[in-house]
Amino acid sequence: MATDYDTPRKTDDDVDSDSLEELKARRNDKSTSNVDVDEFDAAEGMELPGADLSNEELAVRVLPKQADEFTCMSCFLVHHRSQLAREKNGQPICRDCD
Repeated sequence: MATDYDTPRKTDDDVDSDSLEELKARRNDKSTSNVDVDEFDAAEGMELPGADLSNEELAVRVLPKQADEFTCMSCFLVHHRSQLAREKNGQPICRDCD
């Protein structure tokens, strides 16, 4: 639900003074039932020209783990040994996970 931050806020006295009829009228007000459309949902169905990448292949060269690298046993990423924070139960842990 959208909020208008420019409207004055009600105090406790104002809330107590609202009549039951006013509250019922607000509840039945049809203008509050409008749903905001998320920009992501609106753009999801839109296709960009030339965006079809189904026939494309990535050309990435994958190197095996080097002698000066380790695999963190918390995040399972390969890091340089300078990122080694400690060993927990004989398992290397990187600085990011420590």
